Amino acid sequence: MAKQLFRDGTEVVGFYVRTVKNGPFVFVSGTTSLDSRGRVQGSDAAEQTVVVMRKIDAALKSAGARLKDLVRLTIFVTDIRDMGLISKALARALKGTSVSATMVGVSALATPGLQIEIEATAMIAG
Repeated sequence: MAKQLFRDGTEVVGFYVRTVKNGPFVFVSGTTSLDSRGRVQGSDAAEQTVVVMRKIDAALKSAGARLKDLVRLTIFVTDIRDMGLISKALARALKGTSVSATMVGVSALATPGLQIEIEATAMIAG
């Protein structure tokens, strides 16, 4: 059975948790740059990516994982033309770590002003 590990202030429904650990895997739900009051942090996709990756890092740490343990990212963006900015911000956050990733253009995210949402999967060596 999966163990619920971490919740942050952006959650709005009862079943939703930020991070679930199951065996060697850590799954981080779609993460945005919203703060605990529901305000968008970051004025562009690159700045929002930095905030999102900090939140993902904290979620992973709560489950005993680190960014270097990431194996998969799914990235949802409202403007696929921001791919270059997002990729540069991700490269800085991941510091040479290689991950499998998919970027998907979407028409909108849950809150106006959000430009990016990332879900992540990590695997802890055991």
